[in-house]
Amino acid sequence: MGFKVTITNVGQTIEVDEGDLILDAAILAGIDFPSSCQSGNCGTCKVELISGEVDLEPYSEFALEDDERADGYILACRALPRGDCEIAWEDPDEVAAHQRRYLTCRVAEITKLTDDTCRLLLKVEIGGQLIFSAGQYMSLTFADLPPRDFSMANGPYVEPLEFHVRHIDGGVVSRYVIEELKVGDVVQAEGPFGVSHLRNQHRGPIIVIAGSTGLAPAISIIESAIDYEMTQPIRLYYGARTEDDFYDIERLEELARDHENVTVDLVLSSPIANGTPVDGRRFGMVTDAVAEDYAGPQALDGAKAYVAGPPAMVEAAVRLVQQRGVRRRDCHADAFYTEAEKAAVDKAG
Repeated sequence: MGFKVTITNVGQTIEVDEGDLILDAAILAGIDFPSSCQSGNCGTCKVELISGEVDLEPYSEFALEDDERADGYILACRALPRGDCEIAWEDPDEVAAHQRRYLTCRVAEITKLTDDTCRLLLKVEIGGQLIFSAGQYMSLTFADLPPRDFSMANGPYVEPLEFHVRHIDGGVVSRYVIEELKVGDVVQAEGPFGVSHLRNQHRGPIIVIAGSTGLAPAISIIESAIDYEMTQPIRLYYGARTEDDFYDIERLEELARDHENVTVDLVLSSPIANGTPVDGRRFGMVTDAVAEDYAGPQALDGAKAYVAGPPAMVEAAVRLVQQRGVRRRDCHADAFYTEAEKAAVDKAG
């Protein structure tokens, strides 16, 4: 027994077998459905349930908040139809509908940024030019290892592709990139993916909050906004544990120096480096700095927020900016969860 699910955005109706997930059926039908983690963590596949009923498998509150569920939104990757349904994702004008590419790339450069982070430049050799929106990411496959998601730090139409890779404890792929990958090695890339991309028609303030290698999509978004001649205030909050964890500071300082609408705030969670106090930085969690600068409940009304970094930071930042007046639809984040974090959601359910 199956059910008909109509996807308004593409004007297509698919068959979903009883017990199957909407997203799985859509992908099987060849629909380029916005999605990422496929485990109820990220919220990329959030859609409005226009008609019909579904059951939802366990999911993260970050991906789908209670008030959103009450307003009729669901996660396609967790949704089991109970009958015929109609769904629609975000306003088409806000969706980055780029053709998915399967690229063969070659490592052009590897540069050490910190003790555990490197810049990776990839030259596309097979698959054509990658068209994407600033802030999106690719799924990269190194050697015979499982694919992992990494955001582009370059802007659209800029080559080579730039990625920032940080070694994660226990991370086989990140360890390989940091310790074994060499210039000239082949890397397979699929994408682009992600909904946390620059909306270049927006004219209100822009708040960008980044931690760790979340700086990669942050840079892509800010540099692209400048290229689009977006002149509204753009403020970046970049948080790190210690001074040694910061990188690309000169690049950020240059952006702020050359463009009067760009402000950069560097926030350290530790005021001490090698036993010596650090001067000239803000201290605390990066969200503390945002909360201090925007204290009122509507202080960020009319702004768009782009958030990238460790999942816990992303979730905290999303909650904060909404408390400060950013509408949920104007808050954009692609949280990258580890395999263990993904599994924890199912286990909790």
